[in-house]
Amino acid sequence: MSGSQEKLKPSSSELDLDRPNIEDYLPSGASIQEPHGKLRLSDVLDISPILTEAAGAIVDDSFTRCFKSNPPEPWNWNVYLFPLWCFGVVFRYLILFPARAIVLTIGWIIFLSCFIPVHFLLEGNDALRKKLERVLVELICSFFVASWTGVVKYHGPRPSMRPKQVFVANHTSMIDFIILEQMTAFAVIMQKHPGWVGLLQSTILESVGCIWFNRSEAKDREIVAKKLRDHSQGADNNPLLIFPEGTCVNNQYSVMFKKGAFELGCTVCPIAIKYNKIFVDAFWNSRKQSFTIHLLQLMTSWAVVCDVWYLEPQNLRPGETPIEFAERVRDIISVRAGLKKVPWDGYLKYSLPSPKHRERKQQSFAESVLRRLEEK
Repeated sequence: MSGSQEKLKPSSSELDLDRPNIEDYLPSGASIQEPHGKLRLSDVLDISPILTEAAGAIVDDSFTRCFKSNPPEPWNWNVYLFPLWCFGVVFRYLILFPARAIVLTIGWIIFLSCFIPVHFLLEGNDALRKKLERVLVELICSFFVASWTGVVKYHGPRPSMRPKQVFVANHTSMIDFIILEQMTAFAVIMQKHPGWVGLLQSTILESVGCIWFNRSEAKDREIVAKKLRDHSQGADNNPLLIFPEGTCVNNQYSVMFKKGAFELGCTVCPIAIKYNKIFVDAFWNSRKQSFTIHLLQLMTSWAVVCDVWYLEPQNLRPGETPIEFAERVRDIISVRAGLKKVPWDGYLKYSLPSPKHRERKQQSFAESVLRRLEEK
């Protein structure tokens, strides 16, 4: 065990790769001149916006690259390759895409023709109904994966239904759930979405015990926390799946894990998901494109290539806090999936500080600088 844990620990050099070197942004010592006379608060306030913007630019660069999709290197750059590229575009859009759309349509017809009778006619037999609905949800997810020509390798034992356990995974796109769901009918914790995705959430996915929340509603946190505890204690409930990053990251980095999944008193089963970008980037930037456009992008690619590792279950150690437990599990997932850890909260991409908040920070920063200079 100790040997395997040592392999899972990332080296300090790997962790330092994404830490911004602030010294690179500062002038050399020869260019810094001593101030003439006593430095006043107004002088510090005059330069604090510049310093704040400079530091903000460094932080922004380190933070936003976690949520950027890196376009592939162009290869159709000469007269020999360009005709092949054109042929590939025609084949993917005019042959592959219609065939995949037909496969997905057939899948929906089979699913709905079975799901609707099962859902409404077996209301008196909950055990049988839940079992059949679980199988049908796995089936429709398999049709979704087939519509992208998904090439997915699963490593490790398949998850089973047991009480007091929760599965956690890194998050790249909503298709993470689909890829995991085709093997095991998880009850997932997910943001409530609008449109047809929201309709599926409130109807079909409710049948496997999925729990929805809204980031903007503070009350939802307490309600979801209670539902999580209740669900994790049930022996007959579907395995609980949580994406503790709370947002989609571009499968190159891992942001901070929320501690909610790690303070339930349950065994935590890590899942590492790694996409191969050889054919398509599976990262979903929900702020720039809808999930429908994202699906069309996948269905018009050659294939979605992915590896999924079901890793060794972890338990809270004596004296370990839930936050430390979450970081330890993040280390395990990051090393297995080859992700770089960054010390950012993924929720920050949904909120920007107000101008008044920035002004207060600048005032506080200037006063602290002035105090230090006066002490010297």
